Amino acid sequence: MYHTQVKPVLSGLPLEALAETLKPLPKFRAEQVFRWIARGVSSFQEMTNLAIPLREDLERRFSLYSSVIAERAEDPDGTVKLYIRLHDGERIEAVLLTDGERRKTACLSTQAGCPLGCVFCKTGTRGLTRSLDSGEILEQFLHLRSIEPEIANIVFMGMGEPLLNLPELRKTLAVLTDSRGLGLSKRRITLSTGGIIAGIRSLAAAGPEVGLALSLTTADSALRSRLMPVTLSNPLPYLKEVLYDYQQRQGRRITLEAVLLEGINTRQEDSDALAAFASGLEVVVNLIPWNPVEGMVFEGRALREPSEREITAYIRRLERRGLKVTRRRRKGRGIAGACGQLGGAPEVRQPCSGPEAD
Repeated sequence: MYHTQVKPVLSGLPLEALAETLKPLPKFRAEQVFRWIARGVSSFQEMTNLAIPLREDLERRFSLYSSVIAERAEDPDGTVKLYIRLHDGERIEAVLLTDGERRKTACLSTQAGCPLGCVFCKTGTRGLTRSLDSGEILEQFLHLRSIEPEIANIVFMGMGEPLLNLPELRKTLAVLTDSRGLGLSKRRITLSTGGIIAGIRSLAAAGPEVGLALSLTTADSALRSRLMPVTLSNPLPYLKEVLYDYQQRQGRRITLEAVLLEGINTRQEDSDALAAFASGLEVVVNLIPWNPVEGMVFEGRALREPSEREITAYIRRLERRGLKVTRRRRKGRGIAGACGQLGGAPEVRQPCSGPEAD
């Protein structure tokens, strides 16, 4: 059963906000609680350097978490997807990606559903239910870390558009990167956007200085408007201007992501348009062969993953134009945990684990 959250939740608060919430306790007590949250404790009773009466008082007044792992799915390739139930019964998904033994990446959601409606993305078919608060975002990472303690990278590429929830995302990032707690490097954190001009402008002016990936898919404005309706209110010429300003201020390379759709956006004119869009920017192009989702169509035609021949030809055309190109590894397809597949029904059920909601 779910419930409406009543007690204030502490997990997503930056240290300064946590100290304010815990007043009249002294700040060093807030620092202790902050460090325990970063360690991933599941209850106040595990905070053993706090007196038992204080732990009991905190438990009466506050909630440590507001979400719970409802179900878990595992792919033979090592990918793990968590179905996380929020306090109001809404469900979101978070994914742990494993690149052999070397690199562990948490893919986190910022909204329940997504308002952008990209025609190739399962999440967009749900529409937007609501944005997540900072605790609901951070708890995804803590839930994943309970499975894999050595997560070194975070990508905000799960459900939702991060730049439409920027205030809460900033709070989450403040907790993730605080050296007094989790202490993660900003250079190992990337957010992916469909191209929200106002959000990119805000990042350029006020940070945080995390990596930026633009889900471009095609730089043909007419085609992109049909594939990604967000283009209509965020036109490509203005989007490029704000990307240039972002790069001048932040000094970081931008990733241009392109979901490849058979016979739709892998034409010669698509490679020409992408190269023209990238001109003047320091970018790497990350190609993502479409991950199949049953029933998805574009203008009456079923979407399909391009063939290896089509992908290779497109890569070569981009490289001949002087672009650095990478290709997204296929991860999590067996559990609908790959890019564009989030938002479906659970496929593999396992016992729930992780912190329970109060």
